[in-house]
Amino acid sequence: MIDKLAWIHLENMRLLSTRSKGKDIYYIPGGKRELGETDHEALIREIREELEVELLPETIAFFGQFEAQAHGKPDGMPVRMRCYTAAFSGTICAAAEIEEVLWLQYADREKSSPVDRLIFDVLKEQNLLT
Repeated sequence: MIDKLAWIHLENMRLLSTRSKGKDIYYIPGGKRELGETDHEALIREIREELEVELLPETIAFFGQFEAQAHGKPDGMPVRMRCYTAAFSGTICAAAEIEEVLWLQYADREKSSPVDRLIFDVLKEQNLLT
């Protein structure tokens, strides 16, 4: 099981997404914990590294947990993604391994990883995504 965290951030009913260098699919920003990190600590660190913004710790709220086949991994290798919303300070821009930052709508669902597609479905059901 691959254990990951993700930041759900919406603007104008579109979901913030990223594409890493050399990848052909989009991912919701986030990543894996380092040893001893809490969800919040890891999410703050990952978003700072990937997007150069600071999540405001007091605004971090659990959104949901999702599981699916891990993209690009052997069959039977699932990924579990714990998702959070949060306010931030700064200007979002691609950093570290991120090559592209973009805003996706529901029609872009198939361009994302299998676990992200589950999140797209929930956001659409909640009328949060166009």
